[in-house]
Amino acid sequence: MFHGFSRFSRALLACTLAALAGAAGAEDVSVVAKVGGIPWFNAMETGIRKAGRELGISSGMVGPTEADAAQQVRAVEDLIARRSKVIAVVPNDARALEPVFRRARSAGIKVLTHESPDQKGADWNIELSSVAGFGERHMDSLGKAMGGEGKYVVFVGSLTVPLHNAWADAAIAHQKKQWPKMQLVSERFGVAESLDDSYRSAQDLMRAHPDLKGFLAFGSQGPIGAGRAVADARKADRIAVVGSFSPGQGAKLVRDGVIREGFIWNPALAGEVIVHVGKMLIDGREPTDGMEIPGLGTVQVDRERRNIQGQKLEPINRQTIDRLVSLGL
Repeated sequence: MFHGFSRFSRALLACTLAALAGAAGAEDVSVVAKVGGIPWFNAMETGIRKAGRELGISSGMVGPTEADAAQQVRAVEDLIARRSKVIAVVPNDARALEPVFRRARSAGIKVLTHESPDQKGADWNIELSSVAGFGERHMDSLGKAMGGEGKYVVFVGSLTVPLHNAWADAAIAHQKKQWPKMQLVSERFGVAESLDDSYRSAQDLMRAHPDLKGFLAFGSQGPIGAGRAVADARKADRIAVVGSFSPGQGAKLVRDGVIREGFIWNPALAGEVIVHVGKMLIDGREPTDGMEIPGLGTVQVDRERRNIQGQKLEPINRQTIDRLVSLGL
């Protein structure tokens, strides 16, 4: 299960899980991040703990040392053994989690996901933006930055992350209709949860396509890695970078005009919403269409697809970057 996972990393994850278990109370909401230690999920953890304090329950996050499906499965298994009341996951591989989700629910544990629409085995999935709206808004930004024509490539966090790929599908379909002079030059690359992989892939693509004009990245490290590669190649005036990322991490690239724009929801708010929904399930209440969630407002609840959807996007650009950074994002 931990192929390529070092003894040190196993110990680190075990210690993190033990610390969470020690803090857990009778009403415990435990969240498994895609990967620990990066700004996006650090902000999400802040929201998770804040909501737990406000609601009077214990809540926390565990994060694999890399964006690896096997590590997430192991984390969920450990949380099942520790009898968490609610386990929430931001999946790296939706299918890989299906068996362990079934085991959790068989044990009476509620299962939530975030960024994983149509997730099998979960009680509910939570989104802070519609798939189409998120993908199309990013593509319109890239289209404007590229002058409506030229070659571009797409990064996603992984080829097995459903939401990133759904965003990419929506963006590409929108490009074909609204920006017909733009051209996708390659299949999408599953590198955007790794800064190093995004950087190297961007370098390779710029060499392979000297006339490349744009990068569209879904995954918090994708715009950062691509942006640094573009900056190092001194091509910021010729190649546009657009995507979702943590404002604090990408602030310099935005101010320097390398990353042109992106759109995000507040990851801290996402953490709060997960805990609020978790508390609702602990109390035996089911989500209903049109209900209000603190901070998010009115949400759409699709009982057939088991999806809870809000709409809370913010642009990241030169006009907004300082304010977003001041919020700790």
